[in-house]
Amino acid sequence: MADVPVTTVSVSRRIEAPAARVFAILADPARHPRIDGSGMLREAITSEVVTAVGDAFRIAMHNDEMGAYEMTNRVIEFEADRRIGWEPALSAASREEDVASIGDSARQRWEFELTALGPATTLVTETYDCSRSPEWLRRAVRGGERWRESMEVTLERLEGLCTS
Repeated sequence: MADVPVTTVSVSRRIEAPAARVFAILADPARHPRIDGSGMLREAITSEVVTAVGDAFRIAMHNDEMGAYEMTNRVIEFEADRRIGWEPALSAASREEDVASIGDSARQRWEFELTALGPATTLVTETYDCSRSPEWLRRAVRGGERWRESMEVTLERLEGLCTS
């Protein structure tokens, strides 16, 4: 089997909204299921808005392969109205074969970077980074390419929330 390239996947979208409005949505875990382009996020278990590096929020999730599970997302990047990022770790699993991975971050990261293009326009870049992840995960997500389309949908939904 050919090696999967180590990669970081990014998608960007220009959103006609101030960076502060965009950031407020990204910092609120309760809003993540509404913008999720993957269809896997069900609901935020933690309702506190993210305010700093070191914060964590939990999300109930589901996919056809793993069934129901939960992820705890530890905030690793935080600059108000500019950047927010987290490293997810499995915190609950419905499949017996996943239980041993509870607490494992698999060293993958999600990040949103906001660049104000004016007082009411923001360039939003979502990045998925699996470059430090184990080979099994890099293969499973095809070096991150598995998420590209859902990331584009996420930014489209984010724009819808910001401009409605």
